[in-house]
Amino acid sequence: MTRTGSPRLLREINDRAAIETLLRSGAMTRAELEEVIGLSKPATAQLLARLEEDGMVVRTGLRGGGRGPRAQMWAVNGGVGHVAAVALTPDLIDVAIADITGSLLAEHSAPMPKDNTLQVFRETVQKASALAGLRLDALSHVVVGTPGAVDPATGHLGFAPHLPGLVDVDLPATLRELLGTSVSIENDINLAALEEMSSGKAVGVRNFVLFWPADEIGSAVVVNGVLLRGVTGGAGEIDSMQVPGGRYGDQVDSDAIVLLAASHGITASSGLEAVAHALTVGTDGRAFLSDLARRIALGLANVVCVLDPELVLLSGGVAQAGGETLCELVSVELLKLVVPRTPVQLAQITANPVRSGALHSALAVARERVFGLPQRA
Repeated sequence: MTRTGSPRLLREINDRAAIETLLRSGAMTRAELEEVIGLSKPATAQLLARLEEDGMVVRTGLRGGGRGPRAQMWAVNGGVGHVAAVALTPDLIDVAIADITGSLLAEHSAPMPKDNTLQVFRETVQKASALAGLRLDALSHVVVGTPGAVDPATGHLGFAPHLPGLVDVDLPATLRELLGTSVSIENDINLAALEEMSSGKAVGVRNFVLFWPADEIGSAVVVNGVLLRGVTGGAGEIDSMQVPGGRYGDQVDSDAIVLLAASHGITASSGLEAVAHALTVGTDGRAFLSDLARRIALGLANVVCVLDPELVLLSGGVAQAGGETLCELVSVELLKLVVPRTPVQLAQITANPVRSGALHSALAVARERVFGLPQRA
C-alpha cells in the first residue's frame, strides 16, 4: 500500500525546499522558484503567500523584461535571524555580524588584551552588534573560532596557553552567560577546513587534511565528509606530535622559520616575511623553502600514512606566501616519506578563513532553528 505524508508535513517539506532555494540562489520570481522546487503555479503562489504571512519571505521589487509584465521578486527575510562570527588569535578579537541570509551587516575588531579578556570580548561583540543596529540578545547564535580545542566534558579550552583568561573556565557556558545568547566554540583550523568544504578546494572531497603552519600551527582532519574532533576536541593538534629531532611544532612556528631562513642567509622578522622573500632571492631562497617543505612533510607524513586522504591542503599566511612553489616542494618531500601519492594543494579560501568558517557554522545553526533546515557540516 502506498502511503503519503499528511498535508501539513508536505507543506513543511515544500516550505523548507523553497527557503533553501532562495537562500542558495538569492531573490527569484515565482516562476523561477516554481521551476526549481517542482510545484504547480497555484501551489507555489500559496506557498509564497504563507511564508510571507509568517514573515519568512519578503517582496524585493519587480523584474522587468521583454514585452511581458514585470514579475514580482521574492527573497528570504534576513531580519528573522542574526548571527555573529568571532575569530580569536593571540593578537586580535575579530567579529562579523550577518543576517540569516548571510549578508554581512557589520565588522569590528579589537586587540586581544592581556587581562580582562572576557570583558573585552563582550564589549567587542557588543560594539559589532551595535554597528549592525542590533542588541546582543538579538543574535540567534554566535560561533567563536579559537586556537586550541574545547573539551566537551569540561568546557575547558586546551592547547591554548597564549589566550589569557579563556583557559581555566567552562568557556561555552561562560560566553553564553556573558552574551545572553547561544554560543558555540570551535577550533580555528577546523573552521578553515569547513569553509574549504563549503566553497573552496575541498568541495566534494570526502577525506582530506588541512594543515596550517606558523602562527596557528595545527591541522584539521575530515573523514567520510565529517570533521574529526576527537574525544576531548583535540584531533588534529599536530603541533603536539612527537617526531625524530623534537616537537614538530617547534620546527615550523614563525620563530623557527625565521631561524631557518637566517641559516640560509635570509633575514626576516616573521615566518611569513621569510617565505615571501625567499621567492625573490634565487638559490638561497629555494634551499630554504626546500628545508621548510621537508619539515612540513615530516609532520604530515604520519597523518597521511594513517589516513591515506584524497588531498592535503596548506592554509594560512605562510602557505599563501609560499604559494604553488611551497606546495610542490612539500609534495616532493612527502613522496619521499610515504607510500600514498596524496596531492598537496594550496587552500582556496584566503580572506579570513576562520571567521568565514565561523559565519557559515553560525548560519547553519540559526537556519536549523528558524527554518528547520538540516545542518550539513
